[in-house]
Formats: sequence, structure tokens, C-alpha cells
Amino acid sequence: MPDPSFLFAQALSGLTAAMFLFLIASGLTLIFGVLRVLNFAHGSFYMLGAYMAFQVVRWLGREPSSFWWAALGAAVGVAVLGGVVERLLLRHLYDKEELYQLLFTYALVLILSDAAKVLWGTGQLSVSRPPGLAGAFRFFGTTIPYYNLFILLLGPAIALLFWLALTRTRRGRFIRAAALDREMLGALGVNVSGLYTGVFVLGSFLAGLGGALVTPVKAIVPGMDVEIIVEAFIVVVIGGLGSFWGTFLGALIYGQVLSFGILIFPRFSIFSVFALMAVVLILRPWGLLGRPLKT
Repeated sequence: MPDPSFLFAQALSGLTAAMFLFLIASGLTLIFGVLRVLNFAHGSFYMLGAYMAFQVVRWLGREPSSFWWAALGAAVGVAVLGGVVERLLLRHLYDKEELYQLLFTYALVLILSDAAKVLWGTGQLSVSRPPGLAGAFRFFGTTIPYYNLFILLLGPAIALLFWLALTRTRRGRFIRAAALDREMLGALGVNVSGLYTGVFVLGSFLAGLGGALVTPVKAIVPGMDVEIIVEAFIVVVIGGLGSFWGTFLGALIYGQVLSFGILIFPRFSIFSVFALMAVVLILRPWGLLGRPLKT
């Protein structure tokens, strides 16, 4: 039997990966839940968030607060870009077939990927951990970096904050109503077009924030957008497309299956995640906490 402290370390590693994934996948499922758009470019927004954070840190230098300003600036910058994309381009495809939306977002992936290579090159880039979270501590025989602990606390905090916003605020009720019946909401006088833009901006903000926060623990490289969008889609498929808490549950399951899959089946750890997704699709095609789409 493996040492309990080793198992604890594996579980923490899986939880950390899950919280990063939840930040990105929550924006993806929010956009799909309201706009009914599978945004393949969501991973590209994540990648741009990482590159923007690197650029802002380089501009600000070694100031103690430079990382936090970089993370916020990157998230806001990606959110603005998302708003421009939705306002000028994507909104013209809402009444078209889903295939056109998929092709459009895939084209964005190619464009943004090449733009990132032109602006920042093809080499690996990295960002140092913020000074206040650079160390680590020991718990149950395991070394836990302070930054990882921060991410472990940030994920549930954001989940709770967004749940409260969606269930306790007027704007949140509009968002949930738009996901159920957008035509009726528009008939009641709500600016559905503006609501769509706000939702897309919020989803893009989460993608950019996730990309910025991952920079201290992961190299910034071209192609990271494709890797994360595959993982994010697995999470939302397991949890249920359009389900916020389903996404949270899917991220937790994905993180633990991947972490312990590496421990038990080193050569088939990725296969175990895809096998789990296949089982969920067979037994419950709308996900663990999702609902069947009305036709």
C-alpha cells in the first residue's frame, strides 16, 4: 500500500489541477448555457490571458504587487477582446446553424494562435510566483506550496460567489431566464442582446484569469490553448453542459482521476479520463448534473 502522505499529496495535486480547470471550464459552460455556443476559442482566450500576464509583469518589473496587477489586467484585457468578438462578429451567427458557429470559433483559434506567435514568439515563457506566496509549508508529511493553497481556496470561493450572483441578484435571474427562454425574456423588455454580451465578456474574463493564474506553475507556450480546451470540454461533458455546479463536480472528478490514474496506470492515465467521459456519455449523455436539452 502506498504511504498515506503520498496519497494525500496526489489528492492535493488533483485538487489544484481541478481548480485551475474549473476557472476555465466555468466560463465555457456559462457561455454555452446562455448563448448555446460551443466556444472553441475559449482556450485561446486562456492562452492570451497567460501571455498578457507575462507581458504586464515584464512591464512592471519586480514590484511585489506586479503579478496581481498582471493577473487582473490580463483578465480584463481578454474580457474586452471577448466583448469585441461577440459584438462585432459572433452575434451575427446566433440565428445560423451550429456548424457556422463552430467553424467561426475554430477560425478564431487559428487566428489568435498565429497572433500570439507573432507577438511573443514560439519559445517557452514563465512568470515567477508572487513574493507573498513563493514559499511552502509541511502538512501531513507533504510539502504544500502557498500558491497551490491559494488556488485551492480561490476555486470554491469563485464558485460560491458566482452561485450567489446567479441566484440572489437581479442580473443573475436574467441570465438564468435567458438560458431557459430567451424569447420570453426579450418580450418582457429585457435587453437580451446586451445580456449576451455581458455573459460572453464574463466567460472570457474567467478564461483570461485562469490563464494568468496558471503562469507561475506552467510554462507559457503556443499550443497550450488546444490542450486546455480539450480538458475543459471533458470537464463540462462529465458535469453537464450548462450546469455550473456540474462543471465544479466534473473538474473535481477529472483532477482526481488524472492524478491517481498516473499513479495506478502511468501509461494510460489520459485514457482513464477519456474512458470516464465515454461512460458518462453512454449512461447519462447530458452529464452528471446537466439536463437534457429541449428540442
